[in-house]
This record gives sequence, structure tokens and C-alpha cells, in this order.
Amino acid sequence: MDWKLLRKPPRTSRRSLHWTAFASLAAALLGWWLVSRFAGLPAFILPAPEQVAVRFWKALTDGSLLVHTAATLTEVLLGLLAGTIAAVTLGYAIAKSRLFEQLVSPYLVATQAIPIVAIAPLLVIWFGPGIFSKVLICALIVFFPVLVNTVVGVRAVPRPFHDLMHSLRATRGQILRMLEVPAALPVLLGGLRVGATLSVIGAVVGELVGSDHGLGFLVNVGRGQYDTALVFVAVFTLIALALALYGLVSFLERKLLVWQETFER
Repeated sequence: MDWKLLRKPPRTSRRSLHWTAFASLAAALLGWWLVSRFAGLPAFILPAPEQVAVRFWKALTDGSLLVHTAATLTEVLLGLLAGTIAAVTLGYAIAKSRLFEQLVSPYLVATQAIPIVAIAPLLVIWFGPGIFSKVLICALIVFFPVLVNTVVGVRAVPRPFHDLMHSLRATRGQILRMLEVPAALPVLLGGLRVGATLSVIGAVVGELVGSDHGLGFLVNVGRGQYDTALVFVAVFTLIALALALYGLVSFLERKLLVWQETFER
């Protein structure tokens, strides 16, 4: 059998990908400028790119953008950490026990059937408008995708590998550290990439419901004052945060899964 046939097709060079992304961004900006310039829309409906740039610089220089971004980033990181720890712990327990899965699965599915925007006001009422309610909302929205990927990753470990570890008299801790964690890590990191972007949504939902700081609060301020350029500034900053978190998880994935690239060569 020709093992070369099992290899993935050659990846596009990074330089080509960067140029493609740059061209796509330039085309989007050009389209935005053309619409704002010739569609005759007022600035409070669709501000021009240069108006958003001026508003961004103003918010940056007066310090308000940095303060609100720091508040949102703190909520996102704490929520992502709490949600990931809880999801990995519970996911491993579910993966190792079918009985436990049958007990908790109905509750987990029920919680996911409720949109986070529906329960966010309740959480703010119960726990107050402070940082705890925002972190809790972030953790809840991160929890399920990481949980599912943890279960799938742990259960995907081939049974013969477990038999081999038992034949070598490996302890439960050694099996977890040397077999289950490395084998489940690719799937788990895939879920973490999804959770990292969703955590930003969770923070903004909590801030929109009730908060006096954060980028979601900045969106509320811009909307209330018909300062649409400020809304664009907050939205673009949120996009940058989500991309940064996604890129961070992708970087960790490349570092932790370097053995996969070696196998593919």
C-alpha cells in the first residue's frame, strides 16, 4: 500500500494566504466606502470608514476604548478558563461512565436548548451587574462545545491502546497522562477554538443586559446617542479580540501537536 496516498494535500503557502486575506479585507473596505459614499445614507445609519477611523482614534486617545476593552477581555479570559475547566472535568467523567452520562445528559441538553440571551437577564438579576455574572455567562456559553469535544476525544482512544497500558501495569494516572490526554488533545483543542470565540459573545451579551463597563456597554452608549461610528469601533474591537483568542488557541495547537506535522511529512 502506498502510504503517500494517505497524506493530506499540500497546504497553501502562508504568504499566499496572507495576500488573499489582505485582498479580501481591501475589497470589503472598498465596498463599504462606495456604499457610504454613493448610497446617500446618513452617517448615523452607515458611517464611512474614515469616520469610524476618526472615532476609533478619539476613543483610543481619551482612554475609554482601552478601559472597556480591558474589562471585556478580563471577563472573557476568566469565563473561558472556568468554562473549560468545568467542561473538561465533567466531560472526562461522562466519557468514562455510561451511567453518569445517562444521569446528566438530559440536564445538559436542556440547558443548551435555552438561548443564552434568555437566561442572561436572570443571571444578572440573581448575581448582580458585576463581573461575576458576566464571567458566568461566558463560562456557560463555552461549556458545551468543550464538553462535547472532551467526551468525543476521550472515547476515540482505541481500545487496544488501553489493553496495552493495562498489560504494562500502568496506573490510572499514567493512562490519563500518557494515553488519554495526548490522544484527546486534538479534538479538545478544536472545541477550545470554538469556545474561545463564543466566550466573546457571552461577555457582550452580559454587558448588553446590564453593565457600566465593557465593549457591550460601549455599544449601548453608541446606540443610545446615535453614534453609529462608536458602535462600529466596539464591534471591530470585539472581532479583533475573537481573532486574537482564536489565533492563540491555534498557536497552542501547533506547539502541542507538533508530532502530527512530523507524522504527515
